[in-house]
Amino acid sequence: MTQIKREKAVTLTELQRKKSSGKKITMLTAYDYSMAKMLDESGLDIILVGDSLGMVVLGYDSTVPVTMEEMIHHCKAVRRGVSRALLVGDMPYLSYQVSKEEAVRNAGRFFKEAGCQCVKLEGGSAMASTIKRIVEAGIPVMGHIGLTPQTVTALGGYRIQGRDPESAEKLLEDARAVAEAGAFSLVLECIPSTLARGITEMIPIPTIGIGSGPYCDGQVLVTNDLLGLFEKFLPSFVKRYVNLAPMIKEALATYIDEVERGIFPGPEYSPGP
Repeated sequence: MTQIKREKAVTLTELQRKKSSGKKITMLTAYDYSMAKMLDESGLDIILVGDSLGMVVLGYDSTVPVTMEEMIHHCKAVRRGVSRALLVGDMPYLSYQVSKEEAVRNAGRFFKEAGCQCVKLEGGSAMASTIKRIVEAGIPVMGHIGLTPQTVTALGGYRIQGRDPESAEKLLEDARAVAEAGAFSLVLECIPSTLARGITEMIPIPTIGIGSGPYCDGQVLVTNDLLGLFEKFLPSFVKRYVNLAPMIKEALATYIDEVERGIFPGPEYSPGP
């Protein structure tokens, strides 16, 4: 079903209204102009330039090697394709953990140089004071708790977080701290559905789920996963709405075959005499 483009720009106030009214928030990732333009025109609420670009675009084994310069570069490209969705830049590893001053400075680069309207950073209670400082500088912050890819080694690998009572209570504390620090929304990654529901009902800001069940205020996926463009692995919580990689490979094989056999370019694709 094709959705008509919405001209009105998405605001933080609109996202809060959606939570209050029970309307779901939609969010996906983009890393370049062309995809960003399509996502923006689809009627999506939020576009995230995620540090997942390290794996799906740059070929790294994780998000950890991604630099500020790489993030700024891709955010600028995405910005050119976005006119109405809320644009969020993902702060890469060690761009906000070293000091609050450096965190504000780097968040400001997303805001000033790349044209992002907000930034996202990982971490709960330990990052609350940093979130507060960035928000005080006039930059809206999206939090992220549960499975935090930048520190996945310390979490014991890619697995569901908050299964036992102690870790569940810690996530509740983290969610409360992030909300109280002034974040405008909170990503919940890979936590049990019942816990995600409890957090969503507990905190006043919208929750965005990824691998955390249906009770969050919204959902996010990596677009390359949703479209079947990234074949290295597929998280269990991802629904592939189309599998484009095999289709692209088939098209490329046909192109190579037609060029090698002299079929392309035929008369219809060649200049006249």
